Amino acid sequence: MILNKTVTGVILVAGNSTRFGQNRNKNFELINGKSILSYSISAFNNNKYIDNIIIVIKQDDRENVQKIIDEQEINKNIDIVIGGASRQESVYNAIKTTISDIVIIHDGARPAIKQEYINKSIEEMSNFKGATIGVKSKDTIKITDDNGIVINSTNRSNTYVIQTPQCFDREILLSLHEKYKDTEVTDDCMLLEKGGYEVKIIEGDYTNIKVTTYSDMNIIKEFLNS
Repeated sequence: MILNKTVTGVILVAGNSTRFGQNRNKNFELINGKSILSYSISAFNNNKYIDNIIIVIKQDDRENVQKIIDEQEINKNIDIVIGGASRQESVYNAIKTTISDIVIIHDGARPAIKQEYINKSIEEMSNFKGATIGVKSKDTIKITDDNGIVINSTNRSNTYVIQTPQCFDREILLSLHEKYKDTEVTDDCMLLEKGGYEVKIIEGDYTNIKVTTYSDMNIIKEFLNS
């Protein structure tokens, strides 16, 4: 249980949606009359632990994001922050604007996130400095060299596909962003790994997928309707 700890939720919307293939931000696509982003905002707004929310956006999307916020019943303070050229920069831009003890970071394009996973991520901050939702890989994973030659195979029972939310001690994450600002990472857990901190994986489920391609829309719609 988290006592006397403040929590900021960070929702990332600043990506280019290149693989979505529609020349527009996938977070604004509608499912059952609601934008993908609005589902993620609702999940964070309704969470019992989260005190305030930061949405990280591209400058050109400010008007659309503000419209989505205004159309919802919000009971928490929401700030908009302009993202950077990478996910790493976008997260850094957000976490340096808050003084909360804990930050929980989520892809806006994962609209089917469940409250139990947000709660568990935050609650693990009593035991760890970083935690993330993940699911065990259904497939065997091969590690290769640069020429595509297999070097090793992972143990499937210990191989996870990482999702969001990811939750961190804010001061530690901020210091690691600054320490490794010239090192490319694909998620914030990698920064804690580099810093020598243990990261707890909380087993989630396969409904918490990220809308990446346009075909994912039908899959997500089924999950949300069920």
